[in-house]
Formats: sequence, structure tokens, C-alpha cells
Amino acid sequence: MLHELTICPNVDKQGRDASSAAYMFNDNEKDLDIIATYSDVSGTIRTCRVKMKDLSASWVVENPINVDKVQGSQVQVLKLKDTYQTSTPFQENVEQSTDDQQFQEGEILSHRQTYWSPVKFKRQILRQKRRDLRTAELVRQDKEVNKELQATEAIESLKNMDPVVKGKYSIWRKDFENPNADSTLKLMRDQIIMAKAYANIAFSKKQTVLYNSLLKQVMESLNVIGEANSDADLHPSSLDRAKAMGHALSVAKDELYNCFTVERKLQAMLVTTEDNLESQKKRSAFLIQLAAKTVPKPLHCLSLQLSADYYFHGYYQTKQEPYNEKLEDPSLYHYAIFSDNVLATSVVVNSTVLHANEPEKHVFHIVTDKLNFAAMKMWFLVNSPRNATIQVDNIDDFKWMNSSYCSVLRQLESVRIKDYYFKANHPSTLSDGADHLKYRNPKYLSILNHLRFYLPEVHPKLDKILFLDDDIVVQKDLTPLWDVDLKGMVNGAVETCKESFHRFDKYLNFSNPIIIENFNPNACGWAFGMNIFDLKEWRKRNITAIYHHWQDLNDDRTLWKLGTLPPGLITFYNLTHPLDRKWHVLGLGYDPALNRTEIENAAVIHYNGNYKPWLDLAVSKYQSYWSKYVSSGNYYLQRCNISE
Repeated sequence: MLHELTICPNVDKQGRDASSAAYMFNDNEKDLDIIATYSDVSGTIRTCRVKMKDLSASWVVENPINVDKVQGSQVQVLKLKDTYQTSTPFQENVEQSTDDQQFQEGEILSHRQTYWSPVKFKRQILRQKRRDLRTAELVRQDKEVNKELQATEAIESLKNMDPVVKGKYSIWRKDFENPNADSTLKLMRDQIIMAKAYANIAFSKKQTVLYNSLLKQVMESLNVIGEANSDADLHPSSLDRAKAMGHALSVAKDELYNCFTVERKLQAMLVTTEDNLESQKKRSAFLIQLAAKTVPKPLHCLSLQLSADYYFHGYYQTKQEPYNEKLEDPSLYHYAIFSDNVLATSVVVNSTVLHANEPEKHVFHIVTDKLNFAAMKMWFLVNSPRNATIQVDNIDDFKWMNSSYCSVLRQLESVRIKDYYFKANHPSTLSDGADHLKYRNPKYLSILNHLRFYLPEVHPKLDKILFLDDDIVVQKDLTPLWDVDLKGMVNGAVETCKESFHRFDKYLNFSNPIIIENFNPNACGWAFGMNIFDLKEWRKRNITAIYHHWQDLNDDRTLWKLGTLPPGLITFYNLTHPLDRKWHVLGLGYDPALNRTEIENAAVIHYNGNYKPWLDLAVSKYQSYWSKYVSSGNYYLQRCNISE
């Protein structure tokens, strides 16, 4: 935009010859009166009087005059130009070139005389700096966006992985949180697989040198990997090793690569690996079952020490203990524990009494077998919990417990069951897999495991009783359970079904028409291990007879496998009242991914499964919940090197 400006005659004759308004006059000199003529937005011609100092520094004078030539009343008309708005492309290029100092010295002086002002020059420098900073910021942001995209792609790739894969990509492993935590390790393992494939091909083609080279590379890579489970566990030289292996594979590929041959070799390796994996699974299942049913040496020592002292001190001579009226008082809180494990039973009793508000009102009825009776008796003689009442019985003293009355005893004495358990060539052996292997555990042969179906016979004068397994820990006062309204039901238990898990079809054979006709496959299962039983209602409905009926029908084990939970589900079908889940949390004996908050808030925690807390198999992070209730500083525990 051009404006015509009229310079009035009151100019100072000491004015300087300069190319810009800001340069012509400095603050110490008198200013010029300027009459500016311009058109407003409506097109009307207007004039105004301004001072030269009021103009922006971006305005420059075209064809500047020597102010000394301005005489008297002579009026000089000048044209000023807004260089920010009217710069031509050539002028802009000149300005940028000036900022970059690409003009020669003479050209810079000539340009400066025409358009240059100090303020404008400084602004140009600042603008260039802002451009540079903005460019650097955009480059940095672009790099960050690329990194985020790469990380997102890696995470999505992991999400699309087969969730059945276990071990390496197990969701409770810490390195699962970082999708790149094992990238180098995975690369090296993949390289080893390819090196083995090429080595086999080289061997078949009698390329001995290449074959030996690849085997050497494989051995060196295996040595570097060692027992590593993530990149953090690898030796610092692992990257160099991976590069060396990559070079060896490149050489092998140039010499041996044939798509069909490599594909066939990898398929053969895959089949061999799957066979080995299946074999290892069977062996692992066998060893876990063996470890689960084997009595640890310290526990065996404990039982022997207690039994020896029981007979040495003559406690066996006391044929009958004095009558204790608490044992049959229905107003007290009665517990039933059937176990042959002294230490486990002591933890159940200790944890229950410790959290009881009124320990003197709690009565524990412990039943064990003849082999462990002396040890169990001796333990509670010297380690009786405060104020609580303890009764220890021998199952062999229950004369009504015989094969003519008890279906399960009659079945356990049959030749068929003996063959199932003790013949090495039976289909349930290791070659048949792990499905049947767990049922070879001796606990399924123990009548102690089935005694829970005879509670009214064991305690004929009680109205209610709380059944506890020996692999549980009590963390809260349990007395409110006696006040739970079972609504006419016999059994109060926590249901275990979530979505499609732990429903009746998991435990019963619904291909059998007897099962289909009588039960709903989607009926919810419940937990044996902490159950409140209404014995009055039990007797009224003759529950034991129901159990005998179904046990007889399952003589050939076609309705369910061995165990007590399936017959329990059948016996108490539509007779079980669901308790709040906080009363009983299960899974500490097989599931390492349980919610810690649920465990700590539960009244009872249950180590159901093979990983019992007194075994080396135990899940380490759950062991402390159990071990803190082991009698501290106990004489017998110290003698058998059992740590708390």
C-alpha cells in the first residue's frame, strides 16, 4: 500500500540523507510534520497529520531527498512504502539472502541504503531463529510419533498372538508388560532353529565344513542364552553372538537355500518338537502327581517323633478320656476335620482359634486313621490351643463304618478298583496321559475322604457343624456362619461357577442317560472345603441314603471319576444354599494369578490343587499365608527341621 505524505516546512535543516524514515531522524533531532493522504474503507479521501517518529520502522522512503534542500514554505511530497505488505518475491529473496549473509559487501550496502532499517533487520533475524526453532520442534515431534507408532504396532502384534502359548508369554510374567523385553532372546532362538535346519540339510548334502560351522554356532548361541528368560538376563556379548550367527546363516542360505527343502525340514522339526513336548507334558504330570502324593521327609519325621513319644510316655494306656460335655453341646461352635496330616490340621485349628472372638466356645472334632492317630493325639496333647476344645478320634473305632453299610468301602475292596490302581499295564498308567493320572492319588482310596458324607453318624447329637478341609487357612472369625439362614437347605457353600467354568458338566458324564435325566449340565458347582451343614435337615431328608444310591450306580465309574466333589454335587443337588464368595476363596494350590485383595479379604483361603503349602511345589507367594500359623519354636518342628 502506498501513501502520499506531505512534509511540512518546519523541518530541521540538519536532517540526514538516509533511506528509511527511522534512519533519517534520531531522537535528538526535531521531527517532521507529515500530512498523510489516504482512502478509508468506504473510499473517502482523508488526511491526517502525524510525526515521522510515529511511523513504524517498517516504513521506508522511496527516492529519499536531502532534507537540506527543503526551503521555507516549500512543501516536498514523498512516497513511503510498507515493506512488510508490498515486498515483491525478489525483495523477499533479497531479505532472506541478507539474513543468510549471502550478498557481497557492496550489495549489502546498496540494499541497506534503499530498504534497510536496524529494527527491521533485527526482526528478520528473530524471525529466522523462530523458523529454525519451529523446524527443530516439528522434526522432534515427528520422531516421537514414529516411536509411538512402532510401539503400538508391537503391542498389537503381541495381542494377536495365540493366547494358548504358555511359559514365555504367560500373563503373570513381569516381562510381559514390556513387549520388547525379549526381542533379542527371541531372535537368537529363531536363529538356532534355522541353523539346525540348515545343518541338517548340509549334512544330507555332505557339506561337512558348513555342517560343523553351523553346529558350532548353535552351541555358542546356546551357551550365551543359558537360562535367560528375557533380554535383561542375557550376557552383554549376546548382540555380537547374534550378528555372528546371522552371518553364518547368510552363508548357509547362499549355499543351501531351497524353498521346498527348507519347508520340509522345518515341518519335520516341528513334528519332532511336538512329540517331545507331549512326552515332557506326560512326564511332568506324572512327577507332579508323585510329588503331590508323597509325604515329605520332614512331615514323615514329625509323625514318627510324635508317635514314639506318645507310646514312650504311656499315653496309649489311657483307654478313654474323661467325658467332656462340650463335645455334644449343640449351643457351641463345632468343627469337623478329617485328616492324616498332623501339621496341616494344626494350622487349621491354630488359624481358627486365633481369629475366634470367643475361643472357649469352639470345639474341634478331628478324625484320623490308625497310622497317624498316635501322632495326632500327641500333637494336641502338647500343643493344645488356648481355651478351645480338641477331640481326636480314630476312624477304625467307628464300628458302623463297614463295607456292608458303606458303598465306597465295598467298591474299594473290589478287584476292579485294585486293578485300576495297582496294575502297571492298566490304561490309567503314564502312557494314557494325565487325565486319569490324578485319580491314582491315594487320597481317593482313603475312607477319610468320604467320611464327610456320614457326619450325622459321626456326630449324632449335634444340629449344625462346619466342615473344614486340612488344606485351608482361616483368616476371620467364622461364628457368623452358624447364624446364616440356609432357607431349608442342607449345605451352605460358596459357588465356584464363573461363566462356563465349574458347572455340572465339568464333573459328571452327561453322555450317560441317567445323568442327563436327573441333572442340569449348566447347574452351578460349589466348593467342598468349608461347608456349614444343617444336620437336623440332613437326617430329615436322609441325605446319606441319597449318597449311597448314587455311589452304587457309579460302581463302574461311568457317571463320574473317583473323588468326593462329583458325588457331593449329586447328593446335595438343589439342597445347597450359596454363601457370599468372601467366605471362601479357592485356587491357592494351582492358580498363581489370584487377586491378592480377594485372598486377604477372605474368611477362608483354600489350597485346593497339587501345590500344597507344605510341599516344595507350593506357589511361593501364597506360602506365607499358611506358614505364619505353624507353631513357632515348636520342639518337634525343630527336631525335624521344619521351618515356620
